[in-house]
Amino acid sequence: MPATQQEIQQFLQFIFPQVNDNFTIHSVGNQSAELYYKVDTQSLRPGGTVAGPVLMALADLALYVAILGEIGIVSLAVTTNLNINFLRKPVGDQNLHAICKLMKVGKTLTMGEVSIFSMGDENAVAHVTGTYALPTH
Repeated sequence: MPATQQEIQQFLQFIFPQVNDNFTIHSVGNQSAELYYKVDTQSLRPGGTVAGPVLMALADLALYVAILGEIGIVSLAVTTNLNINFLRKPVGDQNLHAICKLMKVGKTLTMGEVSIFSMGDENAVAHVTGTYALPTH
């Protein structure tokens, strides 16, 4: 049974407190999710660009949220693969926008892709593909 945006937000706040106030779920459903990340000084690396681990965390969370929106709250769905292509330098003073589309929702594996943008720029700063293993019951 699919989970709603509100159910996913409550679940993440309870079970994953490390998902802090920087992450916001904009929408979820129809095998997709959109998230925003509020960039702050802790998000930056030398040179004033957003650090790669921030982009990876945003993409991983976008995939997880999209999956929960399809299969319901499943805490033991885990990342088995995450491939990221850094396309251009993210603007260090702009928030990030992630758009996730699930490509396959299977019984044991789910795969999706995420495009990440600096707000106000139509060119992606990163493209990510990822696979999650789903628990078998």
